[in-house]
Amino acid sequence: MSIFEIEIRKMEKDYAIQMGSSNLRFGPGVTREVGMDLVDMAIKRVLLMTDANLSDSFPVQTAIESLTKNGIEFEVFNKVRVEPTDISFKEAIAVAQEGEYEAFVAVGGGSTIDTAKAANLYVSYPNDFLAYVNAPIGQGKPVPGPVKPLIAIPTTAGTGSETTGVSIFDLTDRHVKTGIAHRYLKPTLALVDPENTRTMPPVVAASSGLDVLCHALESYTAKPFNQRPLPERPILRPAYQGSNPISDIWSLRAIELVSQYLIRAYQDPDDMEARSNMILASSMAGMGFGNAGVHLCHGMSYPVSGMVRDFYPDGIKTDHPLIPHGMSVVLNAPAVFRFTGSACPDRHLNAAKLMGANTSSIGDEIEDAGPLLANELIKIMQALDVPNGLSAIGFTEADIPALVEGTLPQHRVTKLSPREAKADDLAILFKDAMQWW
Repeated sequence: MSIFEIEIRKMEKDYAIQMGSSNLRFGPGVTREVGMDLVDMAIKRVLLMTDANLSDSFPVQTAIESLTKNGIEFEVFNKVRVEPTDISFKEAIAVAQEGEYEAFVAVGGGSTIDTAKAANLYVSYPNDFLAYVNAPIGQGKPVPGPVKPLIAIPTTAGTGSETTGVSIFDLTDRHVKTGIAHRYLKPTLALVDPENTRTMPPVVAASSGLDVLCHALESYTAKPFNQRPLPERPILRPAYQGSNPISDIWSLRAIELVSQYLIRAYQDPDDMEARSNMILASSMAGMGFGNAGVHLCHGMSYPVSGMVRDFYPDGIKTDHPLIPHGMSVVLNAPAVFRFTGSACPDRHLNAAKLMGANTSSIGDEIEDAGPLLANELIKIMQALDVPNGLSAIGFTEADIPALVEGTLPQHRVTKLSPREAKADDLAILFKDAMQWW
């Protein structure tokens, strides 16, 4: 293809969407089936991955019991870092490379599942660590082919990582989050078991639930798939394609479920109806954003997480400062939706209505859409005792230039914003996010 033909093709817009998700099984008790699944897949040796806080937990012990009962040889790696880094990824990769495992089982939250995806990838296709990392931070090379089987068993109702081909981590030398994204990284099977969220601490229920909500809101309001350049070949069509009619279905239902059940799940850990519906909403939102993508809320969250100094969230056992992912996302969200509302006001209004807003008094003024959605978010944040803006987790306006600098390279998500955000725009958004009430 000539340079002229390439340039012409860049001017063309995409006309198709490609949907993909993990094979998903939902129901109380499905964790006990993991051993049988591996037998049916003719797999004899696996690496079970989790974090130290979960090693003795009900979900991990249930999975181990199932593996043992079904004669599956296994080893346990319990050094997954909550909010993983390139360093913790490399440690997991090294362990996975030594064991000649046929498959992986990940029992935990998004940190565990994402770590398992990375270990699986680099065992299957060894390469320089930055080879598959999203450009422009990494080289952005596509995953060469299918990886080993991975069974994901989530223990939080948040990331939706059990349904996506995305693996997120902190790049320590740059103090920024980034990731790897490709359809081949989607888990082979997701066992979504409401029983596994029973002991989830309230702060985790709040943070992970707000991540679900932002996944759904961002994918629903993302730039439409047919405004994206046409790829040269189908395999080059990105995992994050933009809002589309199929992802919309999952995203809208997730917004409804979160709006109805998140506060209940936070206030009463024994409310299993609420906990069940939240983990279901997490997977639904994952199927939505896993194909449509997220945008500025997540793009802005990555430097927030990467620049953490001395914040230790109440209720989470950790030996290092961390800002829970959902918290770093939602603290930016009201500013983002005020900014993007004018780009697709009908979608912002519809989302706000699903969250309980009274839209009957809203006329044709497009400037009303974003603020209305932002206000509904702030109400939920207050009900969940979320810190009051970025200033409450250690940031000041002096940090804004670095936060903007850390956001600008996040093209995988920022380019999906329905309204372009340049450096000056981002600076205003971060300033707005310093305090909400």
